[in-house]
Amino acid sequence: MRRLPALIMLTLLGACSTVDDLSPLSPSSSNNPTIAVRAPRFEDSKPHEWDSGAPWNYAVHGTDVSKYQTSVDWPAAKASGISFAFIKATEGGDRFDEYFNEHWARTRAVGIPRAAYHFFYFCTPAATQARWFIANVPVDRSAMPPVLDMEWNPKSPTCRLRPNAATVRSEMSTFLEIVERHYGKKPIIYTSVDFFDDNGLSTFRGYPYWLRSVAGHPRQKYGSHPFTFWQYTGTGIVPGMTGKSDINVFNGSEAAWNKWLRQNTR
Repeated sequence: MRRLPALIMLTLLGACSTVDDLSPLSPSSSNNPTIAVRAPRFEDSKPHEWDSGAPWNYAVHGTDVSKYQTSVDWPAAKASGISFAFIKATEGGDRFDEYFNEHWARTRAVGIPRAAYHFFYFCTPAATQARWFIANVPVDRSAMPPVLDMEWNPKSPTCRLRPNAATVRSEMSTFLEIVERHYGKKPIIYTSVDFFDDNGLSTFRGYPYWLRSVAGHPRQKYGSHPFTFWQYTGTGIVPGMTGKSDINVFNGSEAAWNKWLRQNTR
């Protein structure tokens, strides 16, 4: 009889077309887990006092990296609980992250699901940026969907342009549509609270979201907007990674994560 609730839950998960609205659930009893460590609790050099919705209640955690995380010991990171990685590939229409190839190859070698991301630059047309991303990121059916990183960059030495919201959403659509056609997977959108609010992204639906919120659960900062990933700190401590690390969670149970991977890495 104790198996009945689990069977009911798995049936409900199987009926869902997305995982955006799933809440943290107890780990599944799968004999073939595809996560490194269930619900790891990483140290943090500047921890937030979570009053509710603490990230360690989520089963699946990961990180994101760029050239600033050099020569990561990916086996150590995986052993500590890193189950996925977002890897910076490109920025604008002419910048390629010099550590992308290393991170891309080594995460695959150790069996960490990964996705490439593009940092958007407001002084270059979206179509040009999409073509640059495509020129530098190989088609890999085993990879997670590509990511478009949308945030303001007020400290940029070359471009501090802030287009109006309608222009931002139009440019996002152009980039996303070109990239989706090429890779055959619906891209993920990464964004921050201020950018989300400034550009009315609550109305920009149809894509999975990866939301940054380091001082409160996304429900407190983004309302009811659905999300698939949540970046909960930029000051985490991850074994195998030097310095401060970004840490993220997948918004769902271990079973939901396994299902999402099956649907998005083939």
